[in-house]
Amino acid sequence: MNAMPPASWGRGAGRQAQTLSSNCPDRGTEGGPCVCQSVSVSVSCLCLSAAVPLLSCRGTDELLGVMNRVHIINSTLGKALGGAAGGYTVGPKPLIDLLRQRSRPYLFSNTLPPPVVGCASKALDLLMASNQIAQSMAAKTKRFRSGMAQAGFTISGADHPICPVMLGDARLASQIAEDMLKRGIYVVGFSFPVVPRGKARIRVQISAAHSDDDIDRCVDAFRDVGRLHGVVP
Repeated sequence: MNAMPPASWGRGAGRQAQTLSSNCPDRGTEGGPCVCQSVSVSVSCLCLSAAVPLLSCRGTDELLGVMNRVHIINSTLGKALGGAAGGYTVGPKPLIDLLRQRSRPYLFSNTLPPPVVGCASKALDLLMASNQIAQSMAAKTKRFRSGMAQAGFTISGADHPICPVMLGDARLASQIAEDMLKRGIYVVGFSFPVVPRGKARIRVQISAAHSDDDIDRCVDAFRDVGRLHGVVP
């Protein structure tokens, strides 16, 4: 995908800043505006990993009000836009032309299956037509995070639909995930080396397809299992 290059593109300015947001719920989006501020005085190009539509219809840059200051956007089709595979880069045409010739993941990967492309394209059409989906995601995320906090769990990050339920112990995270599955809730335990030692967690991903009843049922199951393992009172 192509976009207009920044004014400094091609004038020998070689430094680039990069910030990660959408796939890192622990850190959230707080770094974006600060990086943009520094880019205006010291860096020629800003690269952002965008949450589409996890945080906003057009992603993190729209949410933070910096759409006109971000030059390169990387995002994935593997979560919100179809849940299958692949991703994309949006940026200046010279960069896209370069990636098509020199990017090893692009050159040595098979093309995306047509159904994945079709689903992602339709998802983008729906997002551009209305912000209802993004608003629904925000409401459901708040409902889940609030319910879990009231139950006594610690959820890392803030306002992110990817909700890490922090447990610390790897074996405990695995046991709770297994007990949740017995109650019909599929969640995955993460532990070292995927996350740092002592920061094992269960990762819960809120979907626009979830109903309020689904959210409440999940919280109730976590509360029951948490009590079984002595995690919450």
